[in-house]
Amino acid sequence: MNKSDNDTFQKNVDQFLIQHRSILDVMTKYQESNARVNRAIAKAVTQCGCLKINAKKQIIPSNTKLTEIHKFMDNHLEGSLCDSCKEIIETEMGSSLFYVAAICSILNLDFNDIIK
Repeated sequence: MNKSDNDTFQKNVDQFLIQHRSILDVMTKYQESNARVNRAIAKAVTQCGCLKINAKKQIIPSNTKLTEIHKFMDNHLEGSLCDSCKEIIETEMGSSLFYVAAICSILNLDFNDIIK
């Protein structure tokens, strides 16, 4: 997304934010949407099985430069999202972004500046 797209997105969110204009409503809707993203990812592991989590301690050699640390970091995931889980997670993340933009509008913040 470029700056123009981000500006349009925030303006559209502000227009569609009819019922939940209170900062309290938007804050709690944002929290709920984040929980739904987390739940959808967990379900990709526990119900669908398209993802598997194999978490372990990150091993980083002591002489590693900060710019090279990413080479040693593991995301602890095996597999990849199936089409169904991907669609669900994308939808939930879209809702979460909607509420981020709504909070930006209510607090008179620029969504594009935050993305930068």
